[in-house]
Amino acid sequence: MSQSVENIKPSYPLFRADEYKETLSNKQKLFEERHPQEKIDEVFQWSTTEEYQELNFKREALTVNPAKACQPLGAVLCALGFEKTLPYVHGSQGCVAYFRSYFNRHFKEPVSCVSDSMTEDAAVFGGQKNMFDGLANAKALYKPEMIAVSTTCMAEVIGDDLNAFIGNAKKEGHIEEDFPTPFAHTPSFVGSHTTGWDNMFEGTIRYFTLNHMEGKEVGSNGKINLVPGFETYLGNFRVLRRMMEEMGVGYSLLSDPSEVLDTPADGQFRMYDGGTGIDEVKDAPNAHTTFLLQPWQLVKTKKYVETTWNHEVPKLGVPMGLEATDEFLMKVSEITGKPIPASLTRERGRLVDMMTDSHAWLHGKKFALYGDADFLLGMVKFLLELGAEPTHILCSHANKRWKKAVEALLASSPYGASGKVYIGADLWHLRSLMFTDKPDFLIGNSYGKFIQRDTLHKGKEFEVPLIRIGFPIFDRHHLHRMTTWGYEGAMYLLTTLVNAVLERLDEETRGMGTTDYNYDLIR
Repeated sequence: MSQSVENIKPSYPLFRADEYKETLSNKQKLFEERHPQEKIDEVFQWSTTEEYQELNFKREALTVNPAKACQPLGAVLCALGFEKTLPYVHGSQGCVAYFRSYFNRHFKEPVSCVSDSMTEDAAVFGGQKNMFDGLANAKALYKPEMIAVSTTCMAEVIGDDLNAFIGNAKKEGHIEEDFPTPFAHTPSFVGSHTTGWDNMFEGTIRYFTLNHMEGKEVGSNGKINLVPGFETYLGNFRVLRRMMEEMGVGYSLLSDPSEVLDTPADGQFRMYDGGTGIDEVKDAPNAHTTFLLQPWQLVKTKKYVETTWNHEVPKLGVPMGLEATDEFLMKVSEITGKPIPASLTRERGRLVDMMTDSHAWLHGKKFALYGDADFLLGMVKFLLELGAEPTHILCSHANKRWKKAVEALLASSPYGASGKVYIGADLWHLRSLMFTDKPDFLIGNSYGKFIQRDTLHKGKEFEVPLIRIGFPIFDRHHLHRMTTWGYEGAMYLLTTLVNAVLERLDEETRGMGTTDYNYDLIR
């Protein structure tokens, strides 16, 4: 099993060499107890039928590839959005390794996050000692100005109390009494990554403002607050800042990880870079109001902002597509008194021009999609604006109210007539639907590639191509730098969608003298 220095091969095509094929064949024969290929093919074909789909949708005690991650993952991303803040997970070392590698693969950046390495003894006696040592060591080694603490399954199952543990750590001198340590309980076995972001954000603003509301006055700082929620397109943070600055609006972007997750390669390592400062958080109750840009995932935050900060939260959806961006900017203008500038009006006009140019190719195309609740609502709304037809919309972690909201959106357009909404379902459910009610394309994260491969395995005519939009994107580079919000984001989404349609058309018309009837250079 040797490589040549002059011609080093990656796993593919290396594993197609004869010696590797022989090794893999022996492994199957001697160790896998593999069923005959005929039986495998028979079961595969059965798994593509409506009979199997009916059984598949009756599943109750098994989840296969859910389109979500766990709460602490979201808490870590939230913490990374604050200035010089170290995310700290009260739990096992393996959990933090998972969170870091998940973000490493998506952002292609080092991600700083620590745990207090709870093991068997902590599971029996509690993790307070781990907390004492962990906080002291993390502060001494990594020199953050804030440590944001969340939990994993183990800590939640045994009932560890973060408030008590952190308080005791300060009383006993492991860290200073006034050192900022916001926290949130984020049990992995309920909710999702978006719930964890919401819990951590609410825990952070609660820590800095709950007992410090004296002298706070709504509107006194002349700003608005923007809360992004769990958001991994770094361009969205930048487009928000650009739009507000072009409008001349004072604002606070609360939790912004766009710098620490996109640092330059200039010879300097930045463990902490950018982010929302503590003073901005403390001043946030003085804003005119708080915009929750992904309201379906910010339930806890909304309650706190309304009841403690006394902000009247605008009822808006995620600013994706034409109409939703219009509504967002008009509401900002209404609240702040700042007019929408000509630069944004011209940008809107360019988007409308692009939509007109591409309408003929997107009209009537059928798209299935999966992902987070707010993303799906924004994406469905934009597809309807483009004359495309959303068919199957799947969210693993949404509730019945969200389902009704999506169904109402579908009912508002003739292009939504065939749309169906699924909550609490997973990607194995979606796989069945791709065989029994085939759309033209699938929109979602990298995990959808296995659905595309399965549909292709049945035959080229059954293939459902994946358009990679969402989180995580592991198998393509630099998409996390793109923008999906605002007019700029709509332009990117539109470009991605229409070119996927054209790429597919090219793929289907490559036969010389058989399918290449059109003048292919004009599309």
